[in-house]
Amino acid sequence: MALYDFTAKLGTGEEQSLAAYRGQALLIVNVASKCGFTPQYQGLQALHEQYAPRGFAVLAFPCDQFGHQEPGSDQEIARFCDRTFGVTFPLFAKIEVNGPRAHPLYVWLKQQKGGLLGSAIKWNFTKFLVNKAGLVQARFAPTTKPEGLSRDVAALV
Repeated sequence: MALYDFTAKLGTGEEQSLAAYRGQALLIVNVASKCGFTPQYQGLQALHEQYAPRGFAVLAFPCDQFGHQEPGSDQEIARFCDRTFGVTFPLFAKIEVNGPRAHPLYVWLKQQKGGLLGSAIKWNFTKFLVNKAGLVQARFAPTTKPEGLSRDVAALV
């Protein structure tokens, strides 16, 4: 399997092939609306705006597996992100990132780059940086702010 073999449902309900992002660098992030890291949406949006013209996108995957910090529906999540942070990058439907019902994309991402304490996602806002060839370049902890990734993203676009 490769990144472009996966599909995921957008928050609006349509299936999205990740092949649509072929040739772009990506930052894939599991997100939550009621987390201490939620303000990172602002930095993610800034990265998206700065680098999208050069072939970059943030892909956000809401997840409610950590402290029940993403309780809303896909529509509620989209409204929150739009009103609070002006998010314009793709918001996918809520998924699981760990366990037997983990989305296949996240099973693959974790196989590509494990974390310091094993491959499982430990919390919201874990970030995977993918190059334009669809290869996972790096994995960043939730504490890594998007603003700190600008140099990494710039190197790929």
